[in-house]
Amino acid sequence: MKRAAPPARGVGGRAAGTRATEARAAGTRATETRAAGARAPAPRAAAGEGKGAGSNKVRIIAGQWRSRVITFPDVPGLRPTADRVRGTLFNWLGQDLTGMRCLDLFAGSGALGFEALSRNAKHVTMIERDARARAALSQSADILGAGSRLDSRLDIIGADALQFLLQCNGRHKTENQRSGSFDVVFCDPPFQQEWFAELWAPLAGVLAEGGVVYAESAAELHPPAPWQVHKSGRAGAVHYHLINIAAPETE
Repeated sequence: MKRAAPPARGVGGRAAGTRATEARAAGTRATETRAAGARAPAPRAAAGEGKGAGSNKVRIIAGQWRSRVITFPDVPGLRPTADRVRGTLFNWLGQDLTGMRCLDLFAGSGALGFEALSRNAKHVTMIERDARARAALSQSADILGAGSRLDSRLDIIGADALQFLLQCNGRHKTENQRSGSFDVVFCDPPFQQEWFAELWAPLAGVLAEGGVVYAESAAELHPPAPWQVHKSGRAGAVHYHLINIAAPETE
């Protein structure tokens, strides 16, 4: 009887064995990698990444509260005035607002009103109809004013901006006032909403003699007479203006 020949042990056999060994080693390394990945903590998001991270804070840029930070909630249409634009605005206003009474008509984050108070405004009235935004304004006032120190310089009122202006106009007529109460009115309504057509007439009734209106909008403003644009600029999609009432012509 012939015996069966033993299997060949040539180069091909050794290569196949080597490949099988390498495959087993690769599988072991993959298993170890997966296990290490499961143990490793997830990387932290960089500052500013993620929903709302760092986006709901605004910094006061000058005055007694320079570099202090105020916070605000996520409210549709709430868009604080950028640092660079605020810097330009308060350069226009002369930096120091000592003795001035200001109206922050769409207060939102309070960036403009608190900036005015930081620069020695005599009084600021903030109008904000959203309850969450008002609560944040009150919290910021408590933090900045350390309790009652702001009580005589700040009013936060929950009201519709237009209705507030109309009520002020009615009160001035009743009291036979020849001019309004505010030296500066900050008017930064929700972006891309058509507010100004309704605001010009009642704004004239609350502005003190020689007073100015600061207005932000999605498009360049062309107010009706006797209003006139004194200064203006643009930052990205935002147009900003310093507007006053033209002095009557003398014969």
